[in-house]
Amino acid sequence: MNVVIFGKGFGKPRQISLSGPTAGLFAALIISGFCGAAFFGGYIYSVHNGSGVSLETTAALNAELEAQRDAILTTRQETEDTLNALALRIGQMNARVIRLDALGRRLTEMADLDDGEFDFDAIPALGGPEEPDSAGSSAAVPEVLTAMEGLAMQLDNREAQLGVLESVILNQNLNDRVYPHGMPVKSGWMSSYFGRRTDPFTGKTANHRGVDFAGKEGAEIIAVADGVVTWSSKRYGYGQLVEINHGNGYATRYAHNLENLVAVGEEVRKGQTVALMGETGRATGPNLHFEVLHRGKRVNPVSFVRKGAAE
Repeated sequence: MNVVIFGKGFGKPRQISLSGPTAGLFAALIISGFCGAAFFGGYIYSVHNGSGVSLETTAALNAELEAQRDAILTTRQETEDTLNALALRIGQMNARVIRLDALGRRLTEMADLDDGEFDFDAIPALGGPEEPDSAGSSAAVPEVLTAMEGLAMQLDNREAQLGVLESVILNQNLNDRVYPHGMPVKSGWMSSYFGRRTDPFTGKTANHRGVDFAGKEGAEIIAVADGVVTWSSKRYGYGQLVEINHGNGYATRYAHNLENLVAVGEEVRKGQTVALMGETGRATGPNLHFEVLHRGKRVNPVSFVRKGAAE
């Protein structure tokens, strides 16, 4: 292959003869030069006319996306925690409703009232025209919390309704049936009185807010008045405990039981066996710890026990 070079500096044209390996090398150099020029031209074009996004900008965008992804995960966890808290609160409120309904039904039966004004089996009637919410139909978490607070207020009103029902019962000459009096055990003897005494566990002086009746394990424990069971389970210090609401602000407690024989919401009559004597909780042996409460304050049960014995 012959290559002819023209130029003013050369005077006359020069001819270079290329053959074999020399020709291949020369051709490769020419092709490489063209490729390099094309790449450089493409780079210049992309800078002026392309996307113009540098590696630094891309790295910054990736970092921002990662931060947003972490924020989304954090928000999702907080939302799950909030929903769990709401579920727990709803469960507590539902249990409260069940307990109030059971108590209301028993009180209604005790008062011999017709189902109607105090019907605790029916869903409360609601009404009112439809008023669209301008903010949209989707309820946000703060709105749900507000609705739950409203439900809590309704529960408080229902408790107030039970208070009215309690007054109705008392106005039906049921005082003799619901006033606590008499012995809370069929067999046994009073082993500890109300007031200050030496604590049997610590040996120190302590207040004793009830009276104790010692007896045999399994001895029958009886209600001292008509009422509705408001507690029938373990309680710290008391062991197995039965608590009965008698109305007019009075309630009685029967503690350290071997076994409770009544359930929450159950109506009991004076003289009915509600538990068996035991030594559960903070007790040194089989006995009944008996308390009388008036408007939430524990009072001396001795006068109530003696009044029943004198009748």
